[in-house]
Amino acid sequence: MTYDLILGDYAYSSWSLRAWLLFNRFGLPYRVRILDFKAEASVAEQMADLAPARTVPTLITPEGAVVSESLAIAEELASRHPEAGIWPTDPRARATARTLAAEMHSGFAALRGECPMNLRRAYSGFAPSDAVHADLARLEVLWDHARATCAPPGPWLCGDYGAVDAFFAPVAARIAGYGLPVSEAARAYVAAHLGDPAFRRWRAMGLVRGASLARYAKPFDVTAWPGPAPRPARAVESGTPENQACPYSGDPVTDLMEGEGRIFGFCNPFCRDKTVADPDAWPAFTAMRDGVAA
Repeated sequence: MTYDLILGDYAYSSWSLRAWLLFNRFGLPYRVRILDFKAEASVAEQMADLAPARTVPTLITPEGAVVSESLAIAEELASRHPEAGIWPTDPRARATARTLAAEMHSGFAALRGECPMNLRRAYSGFAPSDAVHADLARLEVLWDHARATCAPPGPWLCGDYGAVDAFFAPVAARIAGYGLPVSEAARAYVAAHLGDPAFRRWRAMGLVRGASLARYAKPFDVTAWPGPAPRPARAVESGTPENQACPYSGDPVTDLMEGEGRIFGFCNPFCRDKTVADPDAWPAFTAMRDGVAA
């Protein structure tokens, strides 16, 4: 049973990030179709074959049902895969997680509008408006409530990583990317997202797939991304790779990467480039590199 997941640009589509995390974090089978945010055709026009859907993300179930809206996707997946842990099993924690996710789904308009997600850049010098400050204050209330309600305390809001954390992942990217003022506890939650391997995989793909779109850029000083610094790596044209099969597809290698004096091969430029962007984010690659069975 494999789902079809229609997504927007990795670097900019915050709602797409939420849906992708639900699949990637919980090991659910899926195929991806990426829409072109640079195309003249609108997102809705690119999805004309998927009516009534007109926005990303959209999920197509194995039976052909069209599920658009990320909260609906989360609930449908939780119903179909109760063993996955998408929502907490504890009733109080589950109710808290659903409440927070629903408010995130429908609120925080100022934060969304003034700080669009852009995983290709981080800024300094951004001055939040009063409305953004109010949204940040509300986030603090919600996150503090979750930590007080759900035990044991940890890096995530309601116990283990769940749908509620996937819903707040783009907020964490905004707080980090714009240097927004939040409490120490909130900064720790943001840091947990930035260090999460699944989030790092998504960002690595966003760095190398698609064009940089001017409409998402802001007129502030660009600074270093505040997440974990990736190991150095680069694409190379020649060399003898240590592997003959791509760690992701198993196909013969055609494109090469050099990292810390070692050469590795991949089956296409995208497989190579996403690995160059953050080598430690990809378990299949690190297992090969470090000699551990995948």
